[in-house]
Amino acid sequence: MAISLTTYTAATNKAVLERYMNLPLPDSKILATYVWVDGTGEFVRSKTRTVDFHPKHPSELPIWNFDGSSTYQAEGSNSDIYLHPCAMYQDPFNKGDNKIVMCETYKYNKKPTETNHRKTCLEAMQKAADQHPWFGIEQEYTLLDMDNHPFGWPKNGFPGPQGPYYCGVGANKVFGRDIVEAHYRACLFAGIQICGTNAEVMPSQWEYQVGPCEGITMADDLWVSRYILHRVAEDFGINVSLDPKPMVGHWNGSGLHTNFSTKAMREDNGIL
Repeated sequence: MAISLTTYTAATNKAVLERYMNLPLPDSKILATYVWVDGTGEFVRSKTRTVDFHPKHPSELPIWNFDGSSTYQAEGSNSDIYLHPCAMYQDPFNKGDNKIVMCETYKYNKKPTETNHRKTCLEAMQKAADQHPWFGIEQEYTLLDMDNHPFGWPKNGFPGPQGPYYCGVGANKVFGRDIVEAHYRACLFAGIQICGTNAEVMPSQWEYQVGPCEGITMADDLWVSRYILHRVAEDFGINVSLDPKPMVGHWNGSGLHTNFSTKAMREDNGIL
């Protein structure tokens, strides 16, 4: 009897994928995943290439390019955008000696793209280097289902009022802890200075902290930690939103809190 193909739904399988991810790579080659901020200024993009050596510093890696007309960073008539490696991390997804590479983006005329704020940030940090500026970042975010409804919320209603969810424990108080724990460990593996995490006031809202980091390292660690968060959530079939107000009504918004000090502020009698 013939079986209709319409009764089957295509799907990926992580257990099958693991069979291939466990294949050994040649000793002389690594995978380098280049990451950059796209034209929205909010989201990241990535692409991966083979490198025929084991880099010790991002300056050893080649400049690469991509089609900026597909990332809101160029017109189709002149779409090449160039990726300049700036910071390098261990890759928690490909593991081994493979790398995640944070990049700046430049146009065909060698000028930075409109969302390449790292360049001016680095210049400012270099001018202030003698002040040894430290930053600590608290990044809030919300986990969303594929329909962009908060993960774990009733589909035709709302959870109970805010109150029991902040730093909560229990299946009726927190949603998506698997993603949070996986992200934490992936960031530590990568070499990011992640230092904490907690459930936030709105159910399915979380926060993690990065720092203290000095100078431009703070920006690089933050953006790569966001990339890792999106990638981890992708494995679980969940979306991550940094929207400051993902749900209307009496529900907490999400923000990014910045803690800052200089060497003089941290010394005895530095802050009076």
